[in-house]
Amino acid sequence: MTDASTPDPTAGVACALPVPAANTTAVRTWQGPTAAARLGMLRTAKSIAIVGASANAARASYFVATYLLSSSPYEVYFVNPRVDEILGHKVYASLADLPVVPDIVDVFRKNADLPGVAREAVAVGAKVLWLQLGSWNEEAAAIAEAGGLQVVMDRCVKIEHARFHGGLHLAGFDTGVISSKRQVTAR
Repeated sequence: MTDASTPDPTAGVACALPVPAANTTAVRTWQGPTAAARLGMLRTAKSIAIVGASANAARASYFVATYLLSSSPYEVYFVNPRVDEILGHKVYASLADLPVVPDIVDVFRKNADLPGVAREAVAVGAKVLWLQLGSWNEEAAAIAEAGGLQVVMDRCVKIEHARFHGGLHLAGFDTGVISSKRQVTAR
């Protein structure tokens, strides 16, 4: 976190990681699920609620929502008390207002809000609390796990889904494949 006299180098950057204060050393003691476990979560899920969804196309949550709606089998729900519609879909004020219990609660909120979102996810009976890339909150993880939820932190649900389903190249990610052969596309 920066003080008022120091400009935030990530201001306006949609996917930037938080800049830690110079005098803090965050110790990460929580251990996340394996790749196989994350794949299992994504394979069994039928619905994803995006908490902190934004109607701003420059925001990471909008990019993730666009991908999930177009390239995944999930029912996608948006949660943001200040917006009525995103990508033509109704937006709900809270997880409790959703018409279904979401399997995955994908969170795009500031660190201080994460324990509260974890409590909401437990209260509605979600199965997974998924904190997006750059989000790490061990208190939220402990709340969710105590409530029976699986937890993923500091990982992007879009990137993980695309990685497991061969779609990283769809968003301009380097697949690591070097080939002189033209990629064949379905016509």
